Amino acid sequence: MASDAKPILSIKDLVVAFGSNRVIDGFSLDVQQGEVIGIIGPSGSGKSVTLRAMIGLLPISGGSVDVFGRDYTSLAPRERVETERQWGVLFQQGALFSALTVRENVEFPMREHLGISAKLRREIARFKIDLVGLPPQAAELYPSELSGGMIKRAALARALALDPRIVFLDEPTAGLDPIGAANFDQLLLSLKDTLGLTVYMVTHDLDSLVTVCDRIAALGKGKLLKVGTMKEMLAADDPWLVEYFHGPRARHLEASANGI
Repeated sequence: MASDAKPILSIKDLVVAFGSNRVIDGFSLDVQQGEVIGIIGPSGSGKSVTLRAMIGLLPISGGSVDVFGRDYTSLAPRERVETERQWGVLFQQGALFSALTVRENVEFPMREHLGISAKLRREIARFKIDLVGLPPQAAELYPSELSGGMIKRAALARALALDPRIVFLDEPTAGLDPIGAANFDQLLLSLKDTLGLTVYMVTHDLDSLVTVCDRIAALGKGKLLKVGTMKEMLAADDPWLVEYFHGPRARHLEASANGI
């Protein structure tokens, strides 16, 4: 990954406030084309708030979010829609429409944005469902009939419906058992290699950081605390990062990082 390449996503001095409370206070980060970056931070540090503000679900009080070389925050409504068609989002709980089948959920973005026939929508939806590793019969199931891991995969299939250049993931392995989480990590790696995806992933999952992420960005007190590879994060001397990466749950990280 060329260090001088123009970033696909560039966040500059982002401010998100609720009344007088600045949850995000000058957060800046560049994300390069084709990389998977993991966003970590203490609970309540604003990781998910940052993601939601970046994609227009929360108002921004200051700063800019450049996506695909354009400042998303200053775009006209029609230009915003054109930009949003180039990204996919997977929310923590999947956010599938409960009254729609998996196939209908995956078709939904195509119904909204693409002028294609119902037959072609169905064919594309079934391809996306297969792409994320769901069995063909899952296409006609409702979210209530799916396991937690299947819900995550179905939500990812919907996020991939419009062939996005970048996907935003909010705690994608939360609630999964270790086997399901590991399988999801391998799926992300496969999709990155197959589709050349850029992935912005909010996560607490140490195994995901080791397995999937090219770089890690730590958010603290509304600002970028540190960004770097796993080896660089392991060498950090910030107290929270030391506790996070060298605590009891991270015993295997240094050994794993040596193979990075």
